[in-house]
Amino acid sequence: MKAVRLLFDRTAVLFLGVAAGVAIGYAFGIKQQIEVSGIAPPPQLPVAEAGAAPPPDMVMLNGKPAPLPQHPATAGATPPGPPVVAETRPIQPGILGAIAAGRPVRVGVFGDSFGDGVWTALYNQLNRKAGYQILKFSQQATGFTRYRTLNLEEHDRGRLAATPVDIAVISFGANDMMGVASGGHVYALLTPNWQAEIGRRVSSYVAMLRAQGAIVYWVGLPKMRDAAYDADVVRMNAFYRQLMGQLGVPFIETAPYSVDADGQYAAYLPDPVTARPVLMRANDGIHMSVNGYIRITRGLAGRIRSYVDRAREAAGKGSETPPPAPAFVQPEPPRPPVASRPPKPTLKLEDPLADEPRPARDTPPSAPKHAPAGKGAPIDLLPPGMQSEPADGNISG
Repeated sequence: MKAVRLLFDRTAVLFLGVAAGVAIGYAFGIKQQIEVSGIAPPPQLPVAEAGAAPPPDMVMLNGKPAPLPQHPATAGATPPGPPVVAETRPIQPGILGAIAAGRPVRVGVFGDSFGDGVWTALYNQLNRKAGYQILKFSQQATGFTRYRTLNLEEHDRGRLAATPVDIAVISFGANDMMGVASGGHVYALLTPNWQAEIGRRVSSYVAMLRAQGAIVYWVGLPKMRDAAYDADVVRMNAFYRQLMGQLGVPFIETAPYSVDADGQYAAYLPDPVTARPVLMRANDGIHMSVNGYIRITRGLAGRIRSYVDRAREAAGKGSETPPPAPAFVQPEPPRPPVASRPPKPTLKLEDPLADEPRPARDTPPSAPKHAPAGKGAPIDLLPPGMQSEPADGNISG
């Protein structure tokens, strides 16, 4: 029973910012979005014999204790954002084919409510005019500890079958601060067995994305306001940093760019251009504002640009960009067939007044007594005393 309680002990904290994540995608008027085989066996992570959690100042990585990384603090200044690092990994064949065919480069964002924010930030930095199409695959309240509710790998494999991506950006972890159930057991957060199970799931997920042709990035979590929650986030980042190193996936640091000059949580940080304080965090102390998400992903956006520029050079396109991606329109479901009915016979009626001369419009005839005057009745059918219209254009009877 105690193990089961550990599985859900952080649920209340993790969903404080879900409502904030809902509105983030529309903060800049964004309305178009897509919410849309064989996989190599994932590398196996060694499991330590001991099942206890590591000390507060240590994290168990690959069964061995390691010190927690510290957020670097600058002397008297806050770093404006992550530096742009050139992408040097091999260019995937799929993106070359897309560029040669004139198709926009598809960047898929996968994750939970944090992924929603990352998608918003990349949408604003990699626009359609530059030849990008940013696709939203993220879903709130999802994670790798929640496969009983939604198996991320199976779910996203099905969506990617219809809309493959050239670049995959992943941001999970905020909803995974809990135990994981596997094989009839529940393993506590970040214990060796937890790391082994989550490592297998994440490794298989990354392999699935690569198998459909994507180059992959993993975005870490920023600093959190609650000290206890932030301690778990630091350990979670350390776990994913090492796992991504084993998989050859760049781990995008965000924590150093979400703190003030003293390395502490700060809702407001100076704008890199004006130096004026700008709101960077949501009220829950977990999520970022739109400006905050843009701040922590500037380096990632620049790295993606360098990769796409290399791919365009390799495809012989140089700086040429394809036409903007068309707006995605969700297809309507097919309507059930309607039973055909025989056409009704057309009756030809004779007009007894067809040969009679019609009166001039300035001398309308009186309406017959059986023709009631009502709201909206034609003016030439009204009695002489009711032919003037009210000021609002309506005729009341």
